[in-house]
Amino acid sequence: MKLLSGNEAIARGAYEAGVRAASAYPGTPSTEILENLAKYDEVYCEWAPNEKVAVEVAQGACFAGARTITAMKHVGLNVAADPMFSLAYIGVNGGFIIVSADDPGMHSSQNEQDNRFYAKFMKVGLLEPSDSQEAKDFAINGFDISEEFDLPVMLRTTTRISHSKGLVSLGDRKEYPLRAYNKNIAKYVIIPAHARKMRISLEQRLKKLAEFAETFPGNRLEGEGHEFAVITSGIAYQYAKEALGDKATYLKLSLTFPLPEKLVRNFVEKFSQVYVIEEGEPFLEEQIKSLGLTVKGKDIFPRFGELSPMIIRQALLGEAVEAGNSSANFPVRSPVLCPGCPHRSVFYAINQMKAIVTGDIGCYSLGVTPPLSTIETCVCMRASIGNALGLSKILTDRKIIAVIGDSTFIHSGITGLIDVVYNQGAITVVILDNAITAMTGHQHNPATGYNIKNQQTNKIDLENIVRACGVNKIWQVNSYDMHELTAALTSATSCGQTAVVIARQPCVLLNKDDCSDKYEITAQCRKCKKCISLGCPAIMIKNDKVVIDSQLCRSCGVCAQICNFGAIRKVGSAYE
Repeated sequence: MKLLSGNEAIARGAYEAGVRAASAYPGTPSTEILENLAKYDEVYCEWAPNEKVAVEVAQGACFAGARTITAMKHVGLNVAADPMFSLAYIGVNGGFIIVSADDPGMHSSQNEQDNRFYAKFMKVGLLEPSDSQEAKDFAINGFDISEEFDLPVMLRTTTRISHSKGLVSLGDRKEYPLRAYNKNIAKYVIIPAHARKMRISLEQRLKKLAEFAETFPGNRLEGEGHEFAVITSGIAYQYAKEALGDKATYLKLSLTFPLPEKLVRNFVEKFSQVYVIEEGEPFLEEQIKSLGLTVKGKDIFPRFGELSPMIIRQALLGEAVEAGNSSANFPVRSPVLCPGCPHRSVFYAINQMKAIVTGDIGCYSLGVTPPLSTIETCVCMRASIGNALGLSKILTDRKIIAVIGDSTFIHSGITGLIDVVYNQGAITVVILDNAITAMTGHQHNPATGYNIKNQQTNKIDLENIVRACGVNKIWQVNSYDMHELTAALTSATSCGQTAVVIARQPCVLLNKDDCSDKYEITAQCRKCKKCISLGCPAIMIKNDKVVIDSQLCRSCGVCAQICNFGAIRKVGSAYE
């Protein structure tokens, strides 16, 4: 037995199931799956430039006869949807699992879409674990199901399953021989003439999987309570059990698409009232009602935010919520860029440009928060560049700056930049190159020169890519050098054509050593508080004095460069 998070358990399950290849793009709450799977030498693992590429690489390994897995956060499946829809038609050779890690409550996401509907829409099998043990077991089951029914399988988790830990029974790895790859044009080439036949086959395969769902051990009855009859799945099962205990009889569903219709019908017909308790959208509820069955669900349970035992007790037991138990009573710590973050100086300099600034997905999304208050739009990965071009075509008298990270630029920003050049845009794109994929926990990407196993590999040069896109106006600057940074931004925003500024400085958290050359506020301080406008957590006001916390200072020196009175110096340095 070992204490594992859901993500760690999925990685272990894939390993035990004989997986040979894995590809993913990091995204919370899914990131740790590939990080843990990469520890096994028997498995080829990679960080792909984006989720679509990850799925396509995994598909290729699957076609070659290997068991393969790909993982992403819920919004990543939007990027990967194109090849996934086609794979459902095509089917598999080696078993294929795609992990969708959803984020109810939007802890680290721009929406809380319920990707169970993607499984139904794509017509792939859907497994929902309720704890770490099931996360491991269902990873193993998923490969067996995939190969038996010639279908991809979605393993859908949520933040609480991904990151909560539980005891897991470990097994040994079972090696599966590669399934033979044979040239099969009718299967692997999805032109319309083939796809029409594939669609018929897909429905037949789903019908067989639906029959299997009726006896799948993960779909089971539990309890003998007489007060409530409950149909539930995933983390909602845990919440329901905690809230209702032995007051209820439960139909726990784990293979939730295709729905085990007979099992559900027999359960509902036994009780005068059945409650469907699920987190998110009415995925189970809608399918059950489509069978002509009457159940209660989202008319009493919320369809947004995270579910909880407290919410269930409120709805079914009438228990009042005590104000003292509400997290709203605790002080809120606003998210902020780290002390010494190289993005801070870039945003400070951009603010001097008086431009409209479009943002993207990354740590630098925090550029929207005071006192920097720089970013004006943030939609999805790569949107900063497309949004900037669209704005520039309408607001022709305004300066437009798009801000994007190095990993996000490689993920999908390159095509956006090509669009700008092709359509003669006059915007400035600032690539924040902090030498890592920082927001999700410091994963490598093609611009770092290292792979997921921390082995040195070919390093993609951002300037060469930018130049290959057709951009001629390019500046590479040190993010900590305010003079160089400001000069580059001034030139870029006034050149009248597509311009790119690559602002380079490694993520401050990559350097774990104690920083030398700390900075301090001297007696020359006029209390103008210009340094406070940087929003650096190391700079604060204490007893009506501006001070720098030496424990937090990361020695970037940006504050000293913007001080008009030379009042910020390195500790121990002499006055001029």
